[in-house]
Amino acid sequence: MTRGPTLAAHRLPHLPTPLDAFNAAPDAEVGALLLHCLRSPRWSRRLADHRPYPDVESLLAAADEAAYDLSRPDLTDALAGESLPELPEDTYSAAHTALTAAHAAYEAKFGHVFVIHLGDTPPEERLDRVLEGIYSRLKNDPEDERVTSAEQLRRLAQGRLADLLRGTGPHPAACPPRGAASPNAPASGK
Repeated sequence: MTRGPTLAAHRLPHLPTPLDAFNAAPDAEVGALLLHCLRSPRWSRRLADHRPYPDVESLLAAADEAAYDLSRPDLTDALAGESLPELPEDTYSAAHTALTAAHAAYEAKFGHVFVIHLGDTPPEERLDRVLEGIYSRLKNDPEDERVTSAEQLRRLAQGRLADLLRGTGPHPAACPPRGAASPNAPASGK
């Protein structure tokens, strides 16, 4: 005999998912959440304007599509909001000189912070991966590095959005993007 769901299951209230909350949130709140993840006011507005999303995958696909349409000023805005990847606390004291010198050389050449998606890189391997990435990418010409940086930003945004909307990421208000303008402010010259 096959049994269906019990009556008790029908009495459970529908608990909203992070995506449900995202779709229903006020524009200003969604703008702030997206700006935390994307670091570009235009990129954030574009995703906010296309709500509601039926599922996280649809939102991630829309974020990818919008990433490929970022103009040079949009990319500059997004890069300005980034900082070096988070590394284990003791990393900075152990390799402060090497990391500082490599990052200074990178910023001097390209005019923006080094961005890299570390994905599932174990904490103990992050410093090596960051240094390897900086030294490798210092060989790029500025236009090639801009393309590489845009791809790294896209991957970072994907990870941040996925974490946020699957309920596994930090609350964005705890760590707003560096130097970002309000998501509801008009775009200046873009």
